[in-house]
Amino acid sequence: MIRDDAGRQAAPPALDLLAAAALREEVMLTPKPGLVDGRNNGAHRDMDLPLFIQSITAIAPWFGRFIALGERCAGMPAQRVLAEIRPTGLACEHAMFAATGGVNTHKGGIFSLGLLCVAAGRLSGRGQALTRSGLCADVAAICARLVATELAGCRRAATVGEHIYLRHGLTGARGEAARGFATVRDHALPAWDRLLAVGTKRESALLHCLLVLMAHNPDTNLVARGGLGGLRFVRGYARRLLADGWREQDLEVMDRALTRRNLSPGGSADLLAVMSVLARFPV
Repeated sequence: MIRDDAGRQAAPPALDLLAAAALREEVMLTPKPGLVDGRNNGAHRDMDLPLFIQSITAIAPWFGRFIALGERCAGMPAQRVLAEIRPTGLACEHAMFAATGGVNTHKGGIFSLGLLCVAAGRLSGRGQALTRSGLCADVAAICARLVATELAGCRRAATVGEHIYLRHGLTGARGEAARGFATVRDHALPAWDRLLAVGTKRESALLHCLLVLMAHNPDTNLVARGGLGGLRFVRGYARRLLADGWREQDLEVMDRALTRRNLSPGGSADLLAVMSVLARFPV
């Protein structure tokens, strides 16, 4: 039985609505080091809060289409699904770029949350319950060959992600999806469950889980902006705050430190939205 954050019995949630709500909640969460939030634009010069809201408004209707597409693909072998859903993903990205004037606000969120919605449609289409493990397993099955086909087989980098893989071996969002969001399952969700069990307020729990993700996620957004040194700086900083205990003022100081270094942990922000969605389902 699915239960809400207060432990009450709840109806099975509509994952498309949860995905859009998770994106809104993530951008409004404040203070987020290096990221756009309700206080400032972090390390971003081409993005702000109103632009993010415009982007979410544009892409939210597509999550229901991903679910419907997953239902149509319910009986299809997992290895064939990615090619089937790619045109819809590109169309959703086009809607985002049209709303933002060409600024990439949510490409990672579209990829990760879109895959979760497709998995939800496939599970529902087969009459299976929506669970964290089931959703993540189906995403992993869909993306099982993604790293091999799009990164390992790449001889010349055409994108930032391909360049980072060829230079550093980091697989980014593709690798996280192929592992069924392992960083979320192994680190963020256990922390979330522990915090909610002792009555931690939702906003504080989300900020804590963002730090957990920043401490463990090999975020290619950070590598793109600051190299491996930037990644090490953010991971080490987050781990120190988690070890010592953090207050809101510590996040504000961290925000200034990341902004000065032009570092934005956007990959971890995307995973926080994934965690927020998965947290609504039983294990």
